[in-house]
Amino acid sequence: MKSDNIKSGYKRAPHRSLLKSLGLDNEDLKKPFIGVVNSFNEIVPGHIHLRGICDEVKKGILMEGGIPFEFPTIAVCDGLAMNHEGMHYSLPSRELIVDTIEVMVKAHSFDALVLIPNCDKSVPAMMMAAARLNIPSIIVSGGPMLKGNLMGKSLDLISAFEAVGSYKNNLLRENEFNEIEENSCPTCGSCAGMFTANSMNCLSEALGLALEGNGTIPAVYSKRKTLAKQSGKQIMNLLKNNILPRDILTKKSFENALAVDMALGCSTNTVLHLTAIAKEAKINLDLNLIDDVSKKTPQLCKLSPGGDYHIEDLYFSGGIYAVMEELAKNDLIHKDSITVGGKLGPLIEGKIKDGIIRPISNPYSKTGGIKVLYGNLAPLGCVVKKSAVSEAMMKKTLISRVFNSEEDASEAILSGKIKMDEAVVIRYEGPKGGPGMREMLTPTSSLCGMGLDESVSLITDGRFSGGSRGAAIGHVSPEAAQGGPIAIVEDGDIIEIDIDAGLIDLKVSDEEISLRLSKLEPLKKDTANYLTRYSHFISSSNEGAIYK
Repeated sequence: MKSDNIKSGYKRAPHRSLLKSLGLDNEDLKKPFIGVVNSFNEIVPGHIHLRGICDEVKKGILMEGGIPFEFPTIAVCDGLAMNHEGMHYSLPSRELIVDTIEVMVKAHSFDALVLIPNCDKSVPAMMMAAARLNIPSIIVSGGPMLKGNLMGKSLDLISAFEAVGSYKNNLLRENEFNEIEENSCPTCGSCAGMFTANSMNCLSEALGLALEGNGTIPAVYSKRKTLAKQSGKQIMNLLKNNILPRDILTKKSFENALAVDMALGCSTNTVLHLTAIAKEAKINLDLNLIDDVSKKTPQLCKLSPGGDYHIEDLYFSGGIYAVMEELAKNDLIHKDSITVGGKLGPLIEGKIKDGIIRPISNPYSKTGGIKVLYGNLAPLGCVVKKSAVSEAMMKKTLISRVFNSEEDASEAILSGKIKMDEAVVIRYEGPKGGPGMREMLTPTSSLCGMGLDESVSLITDGRFSGGSRGAAIGHVSPEAAQGGPIAIVEDGDIIEIDIDAGLIDLKVSDEEISLRLSKLEPLKKDTANYLTRYSHFISSSNEGAIYK
């Protein structure tokens, strides 16, 4: 056992003395030491209840003869960090979480890990940590929030964001606005739609790092506690059989995850996170593979923000394993993949129920929910949540309106300065240029709330919340701070998008583009402390925005 490094042999008497100061006895020292990473805090709604989840995990470990050791890590609420300086820190928190887990595990020689995340960056970070450390590991998340309800209409956090634009545009009365605020987030948990946190929690099942139900059992259901206890018990089985994360995280498992991603219409942020997890697992995953899977995978679900359904509806329809069972009918799932619960094939049999998952013979779309676009505006690619784009915006010619920050763009939108058939181009918001690649939920929600999502596109080297809808095209690479073509777009330039064809082009001659690039001096923003270090070391978004 790895924990023998701190408890075996006469030279480790000082170490054993310290361990006994914790209340351990000699019998305890013979047992495996299991790290339990708890991202509980009292400011993030998706994490406020994780003490209870952690307690159940520890019960399961103790029942199977292990010794659990809980330790904390940070977590950011993207909703609370949105549209102010806090959003600069959201994506960078992912790398900090991974590093803190590595420090704790290496310093204390844990034999195995149970990782308890729930929100946007903590979930991919913990999967990255599992892949990096490669000791027996299992993910068990806090689960999704229940949807809100107002006079029979389903609500979620995006309802509140979009209400801002509607209220500003006099489309909502004040009492209606206040009712939406009061009813959009009725319970703890990760926000109720197929936003980034729930996307990644669902993909933890598809990748094989979590037990069935991890992505869809609501946070407030007792079955979430049962799942936590089962996960605590299962980590002991993984340790006994020496099943490691990189045994599970194979190219086949990533193809499974991508197929589920496309079938569900997940957040575009999954492109960043799956790429980053793959790099930690020593697997090559790039935009070309993502696009290949998208082209052959039908979309089977329409979940908020791309539809009216929520995660609890997916849960009652059989969950992620039911989606995988349906996809397997067209050989889009590698059933010989292994998971923390065993071989995948038998696990996904008989899961399909009546509900919101369409049969693969009658999908919403014959291709996946995320589309990769290329063109002279994005030579290294960009992404759009195709499943949340209206038909009117699938192929469009637009006039560019250019902004060097999210704040400037948001002010222009809310002031009524953006008109139909325009492209709001927001640059210097990428991993380096932001820094931190901020999410653009405020401007996209404002456009939707003002009824402009049917005629206006938002194009950025930043990224979008999983809650964004409309022709929101993000991750434009290379980013402006790296001298990418998005840096030389001017007001009045024509931009053509063809989402089905995977094209995004600036309708300016090659000679003019070369001339503009030769004169370009990328904007440099003043940064300090962690953001300065992050900006220096972080890679491009098409590489997953990971440390070089």
